[in-house]
Amino acid sequence: MSTTRRRRMLVWSGVLSLLVAGVSVAGLADPDVYAQETRNWATQAQGQDLGNLLAVVVLLVSALRYHQGSQRAGLVWLGTLLYLVYAFVVYAVAVHLNQLFLGYVVVLGPSAWGLIFHAGEVRAGGRPTPRARARTVAAWVLIATGVMFAALWLSELVPALLTGTVPASLTDAGLWVNPIHVIDLSMVLPGFVICGVAALQGRDHGLFWMAPWLVFSVLMGSSIVAAMVLMTVDGAVGTAPATVIVSVVVVASLLAARAYLTPAVGPDP
Repeated sequence: MSTTRRRRMLVWSGVLSLLVAGVSVAGLADPDVYAQETRNWATQAQGQDLGNLLAVVVLLVSALRYHQGSQRAGLVWLGTLLYLVYAFVVYAVAVHLNQLFLGYVVVLGPSAWGLIFHAGEVRAGGRPTPRARARTVAAWVLIATGVMFAALWLSELVPALLTGTVPASLTDAGLWVNPIHVIDLSMVLPGFVICGVAALQGRDHGLFWMAPWLVFSVLMGSSIVAAMVLMTVDGAVGTAPATVIVSVVVVASLLAARAYLTPAVGPDP
């Protein structure tokens, strides 16, 4: 990518970070933002807000490093955009209309278009050449995470569909349908598995998207852990097992991403 285009990407990232930080801080500080939500769903939204602030830091650092010439940082940047697209789709369609609605839409647009405009350019710059063991471990982390969460969601949804009942998680959140189930089961979790299998087979698209999906997993898992901690502070019981499991996923994804992005030979440009 030319220096001019990298500079534009850096500016794009800076503006996007300000928008994300603004709506996330407002969600945390202003009780009116989630006043129409159930206590459960409002707490989950605030956990997402905390995760967004972490994503802002990762987005800015990776954009700066990519601007300076690090190809690996470009992959981290793409993973952060994947996270933002996911998070702000949920805000835009599953939070009652509030004063931040247009902010959600404005963040969603640049995040999605950033992926569309820049994924090909980052890919053209090459991909990591990880050690075989790092590639295998990273692939299995993605596959295991995808299978585990798919099994978790289906264990809740299938019995409810067969018995004609409403899952407790929907009742607690006050939702008709959980968009997280929709996005995960239709796109994200299959994406994890497809990417992992393709990487094990040495296929280029799997090897390229491995790092962005692992970064996504770290950021999304961190926001879930934040939500669980907020729920615990709020007096919820039984959140410890889920918090531990997701924390393990976050740590495993982080270590796998770091190993995968460490080149087998040669320095990062």
